[in-house]
Amino acid sequence: MKSSLSFYSLLCLLFLSLACTDDFIEVDSFDEDSENFFNSEEDYESALIAAYDILQSTYINVMLGEIASNNTLAGGESATDVPGIQEIDDMVHTPVNQQLRDIWSWMFAGVNRANYILEFKDNTDFANKDIVLAEATFLRAYYYFELVKWFGDVPLAVDQRLLFGAQNEVERTPKAEVYAQIEQDLIFASETLPATQTQVGRATQGAALALLGKVYLYQDKFTEAATTLETLINTNNYSLLETYDQLFENEFENNVESVFEVQYTDVEGAGFGCLQCSEGNVAVGFNGIRNYSGPVFESGFSFNVPTAEVYNLFDPADLRRDVAILDIEAWAAANSDVSFVEGFEHTGYYNRKYLARQGDLNTGDANLTNPNNYRAIRYADVLLMAAEALQRGGIDEGRAQGYLNEVRERAGLDPVTVTGPELLEAIYLDRRLELVGEGHHFFDLVRTGRAANAIDGFTSGKHEVFPIPSIEIELAGNRWAQNPGY
Repeated sequence: MKSSLSFYSLLCLLFLSLACTDDFIEVDSFDEDSENFFNSEEDYESALIAAYDILQSTYINVMLGEIASNNTLAGGESATDVPGIQEIDDMVHTPVNQQLRDIWSWMFAGVNRANYILEFKDNTDFANKDIVLAEATFLRAYYYFELVKWFGDVPLAVDQRLLFGAQNEVERTPKAEVYAQIEQDLIFASETLPATQTQVGRATQGAALALLGKVYLYQDKFTEAATTLETLINTNNYSLLETYDQLFENEFENNVESVFEVQYTDVEGAGFGCLQCSEGNVAVGFNGIRNYSGPVFESGFSFNVPTAEVYNLFDPADLRRDVAILDIEAWAAANSDVSFVEGFEHTGYYNRKYLARQGDLNTGDANLTNPNNYRAIRYADVLLMAAEALQRGGIDEGRAQGYLNEVRERAGLDPVTVTGPELLEAIYLDRRLELVGEGHHFFDLVRTGRAANAIDGFTSGKHEVFPIPSIEIELAGNRWAQNPGY
């Protein structure tokens, strides 16, 4: 795996050769004096697409959000296959962990690219400039939310880049202040962005409202979360797809249930030497069935394998189970031409939502170029977050039941009628099952105080956040305190 540049050196270089190709736009690379770059609408658009492009590197955030939880195991070929992933699975990760360093570096690269636009927002005017600035602000909030989830207190920069040399001045900002800036950014974005965009994949008002509601929920601001999420629900711009089995197929990308999707294509980039350079969803190759031969699916590296525990939590009548999780033994029994090799920590299950399908348009190494978009925020997620906020905030259990039952009805399950703690447990369970494999569960467990009882090896007061990469502390002159326990 690649040894990524440190945060500060990366920030110095990230605007050189920003070639980006997304589903919704193509832009040539540029190499300009960054202080004098923004002279036209095209310049702002080029920089904005570069800011979107970093979203594709969040594949590692999604994978590890499952592996750190009790939903999946690291898997892979052996106990030493990508050690950083194995360590997080076992809750023995340290400040010297390549994958955590990648998340830190790549998310700050996203922050810096968004701030680059906002730093020079007054250079020139053009029609719909406010929309471009609102998209950049949304992206900054998105990247900072990831950083706060993973690391807690982080350096906060607003409308200015963190450049090489800033390590002598910048401090970690308390996460409450970072959250306050995220809220401010998303309020602005939700008030400025349109309900729909002409180019698929761009942030919308609904995406900003959904992320804002989620940010409130993570801080136990239940009234604000419920109000924001129900504002989105009441727009009637989104609905559940009729059947769950359509959700994760390529032909149903960017559908009516999609509030925000990370766009992927089949452009490889620099291969395994630069995973974040790939325009494809790298997680799909990692999730794949090891040495697979047979119909429908393609081979992969057998990481991120679901546990029997989560598979068995599904009611046998739940229509989501076999869409979300592939029982490879049952699949092989039903298809005589199937063969595969058991990987490390083989459970018999695979994350079917993000397995490579035969017929996917791939160029180069198919393990790096799967075009399957990541469904970052789905309407089902919004309904379940609203249900939780309404119940935990003591606001309206009837509406909470209603939102939960919308999701359950599509799954072929009977409505719930319980109240109080039983209703909350039903919401938690359905959220886990509905969103399994999508990278949310570890953080759901942490924010609701359930992680220590659910995750083997989890230490309260330590594992709620991950360690700051040691190289970053060293580059800051050892002025930053490490997160407790590390």
